[in-house]
Amino acid sequence: MKALITGASSGIGRDIARTLSQKGYDLVLVARDEEKLRNVKEELEKNNVNIETITMDLSIEENCKELHKKVKNVDILINNAGFGDCGNFTKTSLDKEIKMINTNITAYHILTKLYLIDMKAKCSGKILNVASIAGFMPGPLMSTYYATKSYIVRLSEGIREELKKEKSNVQISILCPGPVSTNFNNVANVKFHMREANSQKVADYAIEKLEKGEFYIVPGIDVKLARLGAKLTPANIISKITYMIQKKKIKQ
Repeated sequence: MKALITGASSGIGRDIARTLSQKGYDLVLVARDEEKLRNVKEELEKNNVNIETITMDLSIEENCKELHKKVKNVDILINNAGFGDCGNFTKTSLDKEIKMINTNITAYHILTKLYLIDMKAKCSGKILNVASIAGFMPGPLMSTYYATKSYIVRLSEGIREELKKEKSNVQISILCPGPVSTNFNNVANVKFHMREANSQKVADYAIEKLEKGEFYIVPGIDVKLARLGAKLTPANIISKITYMIQKKKIKQ
């Protein structure tokens, strides 16, 4: 069995790689940081599995297509590469936001589409798109990031229904955590003032639920309640609440 994991050099991606390697999966790990990838590879090879690393920037469309050409016969695709940013929409960097959109949306879209075609052809396979609880609500002061995660949620929900109607054996799922203790905070320029989940526990939970065939994978009772609240509360009220929360996050 083989799994392809993007954003695999740290955080949830690295920890999912740990979990899958312990289960005997051969892994293809993709990220931009070659040194960090090398360290992950050296650690996981102790589990007697084959580890291939690919240093690649998935914000570049052609790199995503090249990755699909290079890596075949994937049983599990973990779309995890991504980052955020925090601040007033008119003051944040446009260049950073375009790169975020390309990484958080375009790369997911391309890889999901291309590997889903392959999986449907062989009537097996699983795709896990790492989204966020942010995908279920508006996110003032992190508007672009929230919007990218909403795209992933809606895209995956639509694909799931298509697969159900086709009675396909291929599975798609979304992982929607709340704050997780990773390097995301530094890249996004935020500091959370609420409990952050342990990244390895989130990864273990994600794979456990993926193997059980669950679509919405939401770790933590507090995050489950936040998702329920987002469903029941009008968007304008959610926006006001989110704004107050986000304002406290911004690093001074």
